[in-house]
Amino acid sequence: MTRHLFPLTALLALLVSPTLSAAQTQSVSGLDPDRLRQFEQMIEDLRQRLRTPSFGAALVKDQELAWAKGFGYADIENEVEASPNTPYHLASLTKTFASTIVMQLVEAGTIDLDSPIADYGLQIPSDGVIRVRHLLSHTSEDPPGRYYRYNGARFGRLDWIIRAATGKPFGDLLEERIVERLGLRDTSPSDYAENYDRVLSRLAKPYEIDQSGNVELGEYPTYFGTSAGLVSSAADLAEYYTAIDRNVFLSPEIQQLAFTPAISTAGDTLPYGLGWFTQDYLGVRLIWHYGYWTCNSSLIVKVPEQNLSFVILTNTNALSHGFSLGTGDVLTSPAAIAFLSRNPCRRSTGRCRRTRSSDSSMRSQTPSSSNSSRRS
Repeated sequence: MTRHLFPLTALLALLVSPTLSAAQTQSVSGLDPDRLRQFEQMIEDLRQRLRTPSFGAALVKDQELAWAKGFGYADIENEVEASPNTPYHLASLTKTFASTIVMQLVEAGTIDLDSPIADYGLQIPSDGVIRVRHLLSHTSEDPPGRYYRYNGARFGRLDWIIRAATGKPFGDLLEERIVERLGLRDTSPSDYAENYDRVLSRLAKPYEIDQSGNVELGEYPTYFGTSAGLVSSAADLAEYYTAIDRNVFLSPEIQQLAFTPAISTAGDTLPYGLGWFTQDYLGVRLIWHYGYWTCNSSLIVKVPEQNLSFVILTNTNALSHGFSLGTGDVLTSPAAIAFLSRNPCRRSTGRCRRTRSSDSSMRSQTPSSSNSSRRS
């Protein structure tokens, strides 16, 4: 692969505008103007500190899109601005779609969460009986059900379970039951569906940042399955997560089951439910997931009691690299901190301070402002 480097000094010429263009903002509704300005500035400051070329972000409030915006450049070389409709690779946010599909099959009686995976023809060496719920909750490693260990490869074995139960691959069900149902124009399994060619033409370019601070054109992974590989935009994800809140896909009882933390065989409450992380912060319940892979990273945070959701996507791994999100603490994410402390919806989520671990992560992952790329 030919390496294309964009030194930070060259990027400065592109990243100097003090305001975002109108085309980069899709919707603003019912938000506190002062908090919105503060929130947007925090997001832009974060983008600069992480040296990532672009963000796509959106807020959903009371089951309606409240705000969506693109930050920076989706394509540096051609100076293509990011917008709310810019498609990005989602990495493990794909798991939330897998959760929806699997739980639909559970609700229909097609899949039984407590059935051994061997009933579906799947064999994984183990000292115990691995059940479907163990794959879905990252508790499938020995002894099954005892420990939470985030394992994307194990989660990805749900591809087999879905095909065995329905005769169809996960991608077909995702297209039929979610993408087509909602009319999502910027969402497609990577290199899978007919829609992908149109989505590919607007896909944010993949970038990596080397140790010298150069932005390097990279390559996206090619895998698609229940664990990762879906492509979507901030605006489409806002539509999808709104549909979840409206119980378009699942009954309220089954959706809440997906959001409920797993309980280990020792009686411990674990940080993951059935395709979603779940966490309490200052008495507020947070439902969330992150994505982290080559040249892409992402985050969704939901605050159910406030009917509030935030999604953010980027075309480097910078949103997740170094923040240990797989351990189950969203407060290690600077993007989550920005949302929880400065979200512009009129009802505040409450004061949010970084934990000691997230402060140290930020210091280790973010350069000084004098070296950061800038564009508003």
